[in-house]
Amino acid sequence: MKEKILAFVHHLLIYDYILFGVAFTLFLLFIILAILLRNRLGIAIFFVLLGFTFLIAGPTVGYIELHKYLFKNSTKLISQKKLNFVDAIVVHATLSNESKFNFTECKVVATVYKSTSNRLKNYIYKIKPLKHSALILHNIPKGTTREFKLFVEPFRYSKEYNLTLGASCR
Repeated sequence: MKEKILAFVHHLLIYDYILFGVAFTLFLLFIILAILLRNRLGIAIFFVLLGFTFLIAGPTVGYIELHKYLFKNSTKLISQKKLNFVDAIVVHATLSNESKFNFTECKVVATVYKSTSNRLKNYIYKIKPLKHSALILHNIPKGTTREFKLFVEPFRYSKEYNLTLGASCR
């Protein structure tokens, strides 16, 4: 757990620190405003709750949306083939850098999950997939597309399945 936290802090950008600082400043501002308006109990409680909402939700939602904007990318599945003699799926796909920055590292994840005609079961199957497989691509310049091949193994499921791709870049 300690290693994951250190890796997270190590990969923070200056924009992340600004976001966290603004969220903390808004928290302090709303708490000070609540203290000044302590005679009006309803408004003071509202500002305290608003302050804690900004303290908790602001950095979380802001971090996710900021990284979606700064490191915008898209993955496109070209083909997938289940191999007969080996328990694996071969995935051919592309990763496009659509941001204004060069990517130093992208983690591409292929997720395989069961597929049925029932929409509710499909939602549940997405929560608990059959198999994950990851690949790390390095040095992708802005505006370029890189083709890659990924193996999902061991994969022994013989019925219908769906495969999705996602990428997280820095």
